[in-house]
Amino acid sequence: MMDSVALVKHEGDLKETLERAIRLIGGLTLKSTLIIKPNICTGVDETGLANTDVKLVDTFIELVLKQNRNLSIRIVESDSEAKYADEAFQKFGYRDLEQRLRDSGFDVSLVNLSHLASIPVNLDGLYLKNPELPSLLAEDKYFVSMAVAKTHGLTFITGTMKNLFGLLPRKGKSYYHPHINQVIVDLNKFVKPDLSILDGRQGLEGWAGPRTRPVNRLILARNPVSVDATMARVMGFEPEHIRHLVEAERNGLGSLYPTVLGEDLGLAVVKFNKPSRLSPAALVE
Repeated sequence: MMDSVALVKHEGDLKETLERAIRLIGGLTLKSTLIIKPNICTGVDETGLANTDVKLVDTFIELVLKQNRNLSIRIVESDSEAKYADEAFQKFGYRDLEQRLRDSGFDVSLVNLSHLASIPVNLDGLYLKNPELPSLLAEDKYFVSMAVAKTHGLTFITGTMKNLFGLLPRKGKSYYHPHINQVIVDLNKFVKPDLSILDGRQGLEGWAGPRTRPVNRLILARNPVSVDATMARVMGFEPEHIRHLVEAERNGLGSLYPTVLGEDLGLAVVKFNKPSRLSPAALVE
């Protein structure tokens, strides 16, 4: 399955960078409901880079509202062992964003998925079998995953695909860690992201750091595997050896070898260190 991914250098103007990336993949075909899943993974972000920058979300919303002012926009996250979503929304500027847009007359709201009613969904996944998931996820929508370029001991990398782990409403998500690679694939198959955006302006070694690495790139595509495989190569890794990416390609979620549009990938490489405690289950030998 071959497809395209936009790799764009960020040179200071986030709106211009994001617009260029969107143009490279042929624009957006939106639906009446837009769901944005940022990666808000921790309530204690010592680097200031572990969570998706609210400015990126704000910029994306500005662009889509120019296309359709009547969109219903939901920004979603769930509680996890490292945070309560509502507190994180407040702390990292998402509540201010919501209020400003609502005051301007737009239908924008934050949703804590851990507080929504869950319903059984039809999913015969690699691990998840007809799980109960928040009802909002079963509705017709345009779904966008926005993540940060990071390494992770359980999954090698954590990008736009691993970001969907936060759709699970359970706070104690470590329950799923023994099967995390399969769960990631299952959630992406169920939701089928329409757009995946990887914020690589700054990357992290470790899911919350501590080491940061300037990459100065945005990576964007319609298929999540294609984004994360490109992210892996930019970080100096081989996606062919990252288990959840290989499994996801087998399940039709994109390509490990997409056509890269925009910049020469070789010029973007910033070598990251592998996670110091890397689970053998994360690898395909």
